[in-house]
Amino acid sequence: MGELKIKRIYDAPEPSDGERFLVDRLWPRGISKEKAELSDWVKDIAPSQELRKWFNHEEEKYPEFSKKYTTELESNPDASDFKQKVNELLKTENVTLLFAAKSDKLNNAVVLSAWISGSSSS
Repeated sequence: MGELKIKRIYDAPEPSDGERFLVDRLWPRGISKEKAELSDWVKDIAPSQELRKWFNHEEEKYPEFSKKYTTELESNPDASDFKQKVNELLKTENVTLLFAAKSDKLNNAVVLSAWISGSSSS
């Protein structure tokens, strides 16, 4: 059984990462595709541009951001497909969700991980 991990894309890839998925809508500054060592870039399941701009990584908005992003995930068929794919991969290997935000606690990857695993992130 694998582990679902969350990691900044700026941290060096490790063999224990397993499958690596960038879960941001925008490509992170200063990272080449080669250096990222991604399995895939799943920008279609990232928060909408409107939600991302509204949140602006402001800590006091995080609980509401988490709820709104979860609602977006619930209504996104691509997100449902990704959730199924991740849960299938986790049967045999680790999966790492990669994000570029400075905060390792208040970001879309945390919300996505909680949604995939069926727990609350707010």
